[in-house]
Amino acid sequence: MKRRLSIIGVVMFTALVACNSKNAEKSAQEPEAVIYHNGDILTMEGPTPVYAEALVEREGKIAFVGSAEEAKANFGSHAQWVDLDGKTLLPGFIDGHGHMYNTGLLSQAANVLSPPDGAGGSFDELVNAVKAWADSDDGKFLVGKMGWIIANGYDDSQLQEKQHPTKDVLDRISTEVPVVVIHQSGHLACVNTKALEVVGYSKATGEIEGGVMRRDSNGEPNGVLEEAAFFNALLPIIMEKTDAELQQKSVQRGQEQYAGYGYTTAQDGRSTADVTSAFEKAAAGNQFFIDVVAYPDLIWNKEAVTPDFYKPDRSYTNHYRIGGVKLTLDGSPQGKTAWLSKCYHVNPEGKEGCYTGYPILPDEKAIEYVTTAFENQWQILAHTNGDAAIDQLIKAVDAAQSTHGYPDHRTVMIHGQTLRKDQIPDLVRLEILPSLFPMHTFYWGDWHRESVLGEERAAYISPSRDVVDAGMTMTSHHDAPVTFPNSLRVLDATVNRVTRSGFILGPDQRLTPYEGLKSLTEWSAIQHFEEDSKGTLTEGKLADLVILNRNPLKVDPMKINEIKVLETIKEGKTVYKNENALGGWNTTKVEGDVKEALDYALGAVRPNAELREVLRAKKQVVRGLNYDLVFILENGETWNVTVYRDLDGNLSVTKKSKTPVPGGWSATEITPEVEEAVDFVLSRMNNASPLKEILSAERQVVKGMNYLVTFALENNSEWTARVHRDLDGSFTMLEQAKQRQ
Repeated sequence: MKRRLSIIGVVMFTALVACNSKNAEKSAQEPEAVIYHNGDILTMEGPTPVYAEALVEREGKIAFVGSAEEAKANFGSHAQWVDLDGKTLLPGFIDGHGHMYNTGLLSQAANVLSPPDGAGGSFDELVNAVKAWADSDDGKFLVGKMGWIIANGYDDSQLQEKQHPTKDVLDRISTEVPVVVIHQSGHLACVNTKALEVVGYSKATGEIEGGVMRRDSNGEPNGVLEEAAFFNALLPIIMEKTDAELQQKSVQRGQEQYAGYGYTTAQDGRSTADVTSAFEKAAAGNQFFIDVVAYPDLIWNKEAVTPDFYKPDRSYTNHYRIGGVKLTLDGSPQGKTAWLSKCYHVNPEGKEGCYTGYPILPDEKAIEYVTTAFENQWQILAHTNGDAAIDQLIKAVDAAQSTHGYPDHRTVMIHGQTLRKDQIPDLVRLEILPSLFPMHTFYWGDWHRESVLGEERAAYISPSRDVVDAGMTMTSHHDAPVTFPNSLRVLDATVNRVTRSGFILGPDQRLTPYEGLKSLTEWSAIQHFEEDSKGTLTEGKLADLVILNRNPLKVDPMKINEIKVLETIKEGKTVYKNENALGGWNTTKVEGDVKEALDYALGAVRPNAELREVLRAKKQVVRGLNYDLVFILENGETWNVTVYRDLDGNLSVTKKSKTPVPGGWSATEITPEVEEAVDFVLSRMNNASPLKEILSAERQVVKGMNYLVTFALENNSEWTARVHRDLDGSFTMLEQAKQRQ
C-alpha cells in the first residue's frame, strides 16, 4: 500500500513538474504586457469623447482597450502596471505639417525669435544674440561647417523697429563672414554685405522669377531677399556644405523636439536632396525613434521618390518613408509674399498701388507639376497661403483629375490661410484636404488685422469651423521651424484663436477642444493614409501614446497651452519623459549645474565683480535647461540673468537686465510673476468679481520680491494690494486689497 502511494506520488510530482515547466515555458514565450490605468484614457474614437478604464500595450501594439477588470483578467498575470494617477493618455500626435529636418538644423543656429520664444525684440537684441551665439559651441560648430553665420526666426512685425534688418544692421555682426538671418516664416531672409558678395547679388542683378531682391533708393540690394531670391542663392550653399555629421545631428535634434511635444509621427514637408540623403542614411543606421514621413520638393527633388521608400502599402523602413511630394505655389502672408486676389491692407516697403503678392509659378507650370504627381499617383502637399494660390491649386487638381483620374489622391492644401468661403465647395468636390494654420492667430493675428489683411479678412484666417462643418477632414499644424512644434500651442490656437494682445480673432471659426484633438490625431492619420494603424486608441493599432498632465477637455480652454507633455511613447517605448513637466520653473539650490550657470552669468555681466548674494535661482526644463538667476554684486548692482544650456551642455545668455537694488521700489512690466501675484490677491478676496485688467505694478527687491499691484475687476472697481513672494515662490499678503475711491 505504501509502495502504491509512493508510485502515485512520483507520478503526480512528475506531472506537476511538467505542468509547471510548460507554464514557465509559456510565460517565457509570452511578451510582457503593460497596463495603463487610473487616468483619463481618451480613445479619440467616434464623434464624441470616449474614455476607457485601461489600455494594454504588448509588442508595440495596443492589445486591449476597455475595463480594468478585463485587462487584469486577460493580461494581469504577466503585466507591468502603469498608474496614470489621474493624468491623461491620448494617441500620439501626428504632424499635420512641418519640417522636421530643418527644425533640428536650425535649433543649432542663433535663435532670434521674438518673445516669448526668443530674444529678438529689436535690432540691437538681434545683433547681440547672434554675436553671443557665434562664440558658443553651437555657433563655432555651425560656422565651422558652413562658413556662414546663421540665425533663424526674426519677425519684422514684432521687432521694435517694425522693419526688416538690412545689410547695414547685419554688418554690425560681421563684415568678414557672410551672415544670413532667416525670417520666421521661412520665406524671406536678410543678409550682410559679405553675403551679397558671395552669392553674386549686386545693382546689376536683374529681376528674379518667383522672388524679389529688395533694393535701396540707389538701386543697390539692401540685403532683404524674398522667396526665390533667398532660396536660389542660399539653399545650394547649404546643401553643398552639409556633411554627414551635421545631417545626423539635425535628424537627432529634430526628433527630440517633436517627441518633446508628444509627436510620434513627424512630417518633413519640402525635403531637398540633402535632406532625403540624410534620412536614407538615418534609416540605414536605424537612427529614427519616431516615424518620419518626407515629401520631397516636386521641382527640385522628385528623383528621391523611389520604390525603396515610396511603397504602395505606405510601410516604413526603420521608421522612415516617403509620403509623396511637395509643391509651393506662393509665399507668406506675414511676410507679404502670399498671393492674394485682393490688395494687402498695408503695402510692404517699396510697393505702390494695389499690391497682391505674387505666384511662384504660372498656371501652366502648376498644372504640369500637379499632373505629374497624379500620373505617378503621388500624394501632393501644396503650399497655398493666399486665396489666389488656392484658386491655382483648384484649377490644377481639376485638370490633373480629369486627365489621369486618381481616386484616392488626398491632395493636401497646406496652410490655406486666406481660404475664401466660396472656395470650400470646390475643395469638397475635388476631395482636397485642408491642413490649416490657426497658430497664426496667436503669433500674427494682430499683425494681420493691422497690416496684412484688415479686420474682415483677418477674422476669417484659417476658417477651421467652416471646413469641418462642410464635412472635411482637417488637420492643424505648427509648420516648425516657423514656430516650435508645440502641440498644445497648436491645440490652443485651434480652440481659442486668441492673439498676442488677447483679442479673439474670428470667434465663429473656433473648434471644440475635442475637434482640436481630432485634428492632431485621427484626422491627421487619415491625411497620411495611416488611419488603420494610428490616430485612435484602438485594439490592433500601434501603441503610439502621449501622456499629458491635464485633460484638454476638462480644463478651462484658455488654459490649454499651459498643459504639459509628460511622456511620449512610440510603439510601447518611451522616447521622451519629463517628470518635472516641460516648461515648469522650479526653485533650485545653487550647486552643480546651477552653480556653473551662475558663474557663466557673472562672467557675462561683470567678469571681475565679486558676488554678494544670490536672491533667486530657478530651473526650467526645455529642449535643454533654462536658469533664471537673480543676484547682487558687491558694487550693489542687482542682475536678473537667464542662461540656456543646450542638449550638448553649451551655455548662453538669453536675457539679462539690471534691476533696482534691494529696498527700492520701481515700476515693472506686467510679467507672469506679477500676474501670479494678482491671482494670489484675488484668491484671498471674498466673492471677488473676475479680473478685468492689471493696471500697474511696482516691485521691491528684498529677500525675495515685494509687489504693489493695482488692478480692475469686471464690476469696474479698482483695487491695490501689497504681496510678498519668498525665494521658494510662495506668496503672502503684506497689505490686504483696498478699493480705490
